[in-house]
Amino acid sequence: MARIKKPKTTEKVETKEVKEKPVVTEARAISRSVGVTPRKMRLVADLVRGKKVSDAIALLLNINKAASVPLRKTIESAAANAINNHGFKEEGLYISELQINDSIKLNRYRPRAKGGAAGVTKRTSTIIVKVKESV
Repeated sequence: MARIKKPKTTEKVETKEVKEKPVVTEARAISRSVGVTPRKMRLVADLVRGKKVSDAIALLLNINKAASVPLRKTIESAAANAINNHGFKEEGLYISELQINDSIKLNRYRPRAKGGAAGVTKRTSTIIVKVKESV
């Protein structure tokens, strides 16, 4: 079996243009399917929207609501993402956007009189927190 020689080709070396990465101005964190209804979560979220991260965490530690714990954890996660992933300064972080949306709804049944059943909808929330660095 004869060996076939491939002709030598001169390949042009293409230079790729280096694209600059866009400047990141905000960091975010999302918590999905949190077991608190969106209506109750929004009551607490309205208290901390637009505040500095350190002030919001201090406020949430002193609020006696079930919604304050998952909201505080999500804000802390967004702040940690900003500091570790994007190099923001911890002192200048503030909550630029805070959304509370509906998530999945669990349909359950509660027993009623005479062998009947009534439907119960257990609502869950999605928390979206975006933090920015003040100038």
